[in-house]
Amino acid sequence: MKVAILGAAHQHVDYALAEVEHREELELVAASEPDVALRERFLGGVEVPLYDTAQELLAAHDVDVALVAGIYSERARASIAALNAGAHVLADKPLCTTLDQLDKIRTVADRAQRHVSIVFEKRFYPATLALRRLLADGVLGRIAMIASTGPHKLGQSARPAWFMDPATYGGIAGDLPIHDIDLVLDLVAGQSGLAALHGSVSAFVGNARPQDHPGFDDHVSLLIRVGEVPATIEANWLAPEAAEVHGHYRMRITGEKGTAELDWAYHRLTVTTHDRPTWEEPLGPAPRPAQYFFDALLAGREPEVTTAASLQATEVALKAQRSAEAGGAPLGF
Repeated sequence: MKVAILGAAHQHVDYALAEVEHREELELVAASEPDVALRERFLGGVEVPLYDTAQELLAAHDVDVALVAGIYSERARASIAALNAGAHVLADKPLCTTLDQLDKIRTVADRAQRHVSIVFEKRFYPATLALRRLLADGVLGRIAMIASTGPHKLGQSARPAWFMDPATYGGIAGDLPIHDIDLVLDLVAGQSGLAALHGSVSAFVGNARPQDHPGFDDHVSLLIRVGEVPATIEANWLAPEAAEVHGHYRMRITGEKGTAELDWAYHRLTVTTHDRPTWEEPLGPAPRPAQYFFDALLAGREPEVTTAASLQATEVALKAQRSAEAGGAPLGF
């Protein structure tokens, strides 16, 4: 199975490199990235042909899987080129930065009959896997509501110029909350037995440090209703730079029978129910972030993070961004 990297603007190119290293069935055949500094930073140790554009790479190589991890605003173009070339797309988040781009990806993916899967790695963290076991066993009962928080360090001095520019970055609502948006959608859909649910999203953004980054929003709050379940998600680029973790990511699941607190940063799942006092649930090992995708492809089945799930989470995130731009007006999905 031939793998290529289309765009290397983030360390998450390692998603593909780790799988190639661990699997004899995979071969990295080429990579593309037009920016010399980004190419050196993220592809410096990669010994395959390097190209300026995805189109040049795909014209020169047969590719089965394309990892898309370039500048955010360029990811849609790379994804569409890969799909048109007959490759499956494994994408770092965000998949794209506008709803128009998303519509084009959806159309091409449907025509090409290829998978588009975003690496929603929070799904596979040990605490999340343990939570799923509790939900499947009925320990928490039906989910009533969900709340999550996602502070991130900005580390602005190390960020490239494209990251601080809304024209190439997109918006914070379309970026940072999308992991938790996906989890909310997936957990609620799982308990309903449906592949996807309808709902609405409203969002507000702001810039607490305009003197450091004018025009760049550094925090966002979302209210989502998925079916009958409300969820709040807040995310920001304001995590203290002196903190020992990049971000203290947490989620609280409130069910009819109890509550579970996921602390992803410190690898804990704390649970309390009506008939059992608080305990810390044992956690298993962590799989590699992109392991699920290649496990599925090599077995001839659909990846757990499906095309439909990837596109819906992206739609909700981008509609959250549009809601924020409209003063928080709720939008349906």
